[in-house]
This record gives sequence, C-alpha cells and structure tokens, in this order.
Amino acid sequence: MKLYVGNIARDVTEDDLRAAFEAHGRVSEVSIVKDKFNGLSKGFAFVEMPADAEAQKAMAELAGKELKGRSMDVNEARPKPQRQNRGGGRGGGWGGNRR
Repeated sequence: MKLYVGNIARDVTEDDLRAAFEAHGRVSEVSIVKDKFNGLSKGFAFVEMPADAEAQKAMAELAGKELKGRSMDVNEARPKPQRQNRGGGRGGGWGGNRR
C-alpha cells in the first residue's frame, strides 16, 4: 500500500521516514518529493509498505505524531489524476510574422 505523508519538516530525510514506518512493518520504498529547481523538500513524501495490514497500522499510529517538530499527516495515497493534453505546440494562428 502506498501512503501519503504530509506536513513533514524540510530537514526530514528518507532514512528518518523509513525508521519511523519500519517500527510498524516492512517498508519497500520511501520518496520525499522535492522541488525540481532548488532540490528542497516540498514537505510531503510517499512511503510504500507491501503488507496492507502493516500499512494500516502505521497510518493509525503515525497520523498526528511529531517528527522533527512537525506533526505528520498520514493517509492512503490517491492515484495521480490524469492531466488533459493541452496541446502545447504552435497553433492558433497567434504569432509568426505579423506586420
């Protein structure tokens, strides 16, 4: 089960999250979402736990718990919404060599 972990401090590391969640079961992956321009944490992460029962237990135990001065939000991750293709190319007749 994939879990969303929100409201995490910027100095929380993937190892910190792994340790917190491994106290409740096996963790297969931890990924902190970072800004693509400056590399800083965006304040949320995803933790994958292969056993649903362990993930449910971790979610119940860790929601609202403090980690490095901030209380974590822990929920089941929702699937990423599909984005509509907006075209993005050159089109619409605007631009070019207008005189």
